[in-house]
Amino acid sequence: NNTLRRNLDSEVRRMLGHAKARALVDNFAGQWLQIRNLDLVAPDKALFPEFDEELRHSMRRETEMLFANVWQADRSILDFVNADYTFVNERLAKHYGLRGVSGPDFQRVSLQGTPRRGVVTHASVLALTSNPTRTSPVKRGKWVLDNLLNAPTPPPPPDVPELKDGSELTGTLRQRLEQHRADALCASCHARMDPIGFALENFDALGAWRDKDGPEPIDPTSDMGNGQLLKGAADLATVLSRQKKEQFARCFAEKLLTYAIGRGIEFPDKCALDEITARAAKEDYRFSSIVLGIVNSTPFQKQRNIETAAQDK
Repeated sequence: NNTLRRNLDSEVRRMLGHAKARALVDNFAGQWLQIRNLDLVAPDKALFPEFDEELRHSMRRETEMLFANVWQADRSILDFVNADYTFVNERLAKHYGLRGVSGPDFQRVSLQGTPRRGVVTHASVLALTSNPTRTSPVKRGKWVLDNLLNAPTPPPPPDVPELKDGSELTGTLRQRLEQHRADALCASCHARMDPIGFALENFDALGAWRDKDGPEPIDPTSDMGNGQLLKGAADLATVLSRQKKEQFARCFAEKLLTYAIGRGIEFPDKCALDEITARAAKEDYRFSSIVLGIVNSTPFQKQRNIETAAQDK
């Protein structure tokens, strides 16, 4: 009834303000954004001598702090993909070319006037989705499709060779990928992944800004289809937070529901996701609106009843 629902809502809001909700950052954010895999990143030391454990830690901390800020301040989840602010310490600020930050402590800074927006331009994500010696538009595009849009691509056909650094294809990485994509077996999936990755090509394999790929100037323009032309990372962030905001919100809700109930999403859960995202849309996609939608959903309540019954035995 309405009284129970109001009580549940207030209890959930109280719990979100509790220190134990930190598990959302440590566990859910690490799982959803894959930043827990940052420990596996091993850039080529000859090409990236600046990379060390301090920078690795700073990369992860930035993303964790953005997530914590959206949750604690109950901001719109669209901040994840289009925030014009971030959290840096001196080391990460230097890596990004941001001035006025000193010391090891993290502070909130504005990204106005810079090409960075949201997690897609965080060094953590950009490093995760690169190869040891170079960027990977394919990995970056796939990461966005999988984790922000819930539109995964199938694995590549087994008989299609991976693009090697020393391949016979010539030109910039983008030009070589376009030659690689000429193979009909590769074209359909790459047509979805590559345009997203190309928009992020101004960021190197550690997420630092660059203007050239070797001697050649970088071309970050691309076409996502349906008239969605990208001139670079800022345009990608805009598309994710505007034209694709419903798709992103549903993706986020599905990832969080999966985490909350401890199992994969099944067909009957689709209606619940429709309700969760519709409710969130009316509240500017605030973090609490997604959480409250999940807590009040049938899949969550059923799982809760199952766990309660098991404890009572």
